[in-house]
Amino acid sequence: MDLTRSLSDVVALLAGLVAALAPFFWADNAGAAGQPLLILGTLLIVSALWAILGAGGASSWVTAAFGALLFVSPWAFGFDGTSAAAWTAWIAGAVTVVVGLLTTLQARSAAPARA
Repeated sequence: MDLTRSLSDVVALLAGLVAALAPFFWADNAGAAGQPLLILGTLLIVSALWAILGAGGASSWVTAAFGALLFVSPWAFGFDGTSAAAWTAWIAGAVTVVVGLLTTLQARSAAPARA
């Protein structure tokens, strides 16, 4: 495993932790945001841990897809009016998508061309 791949997995793990734990910090006004953030954050955590532990982990595409789901969750689940929850989802999702896509593009450019 190269250093870039492991760093992106750690960033995805941290973004998942932020998303999963955020509803507990503002439990009074989490409302509809609590469940989607907890579930999508947990999926990011599991995906990142799976990759960090080297268990043939999820590809960076999967991590980017979870990040995209997290990013659109305020609109999909109707908590875009809850500013703390929405901003948590948007920032954690965007960071995860960017890191996942950059890692995927770097892996593709580093792979030898097949004849």
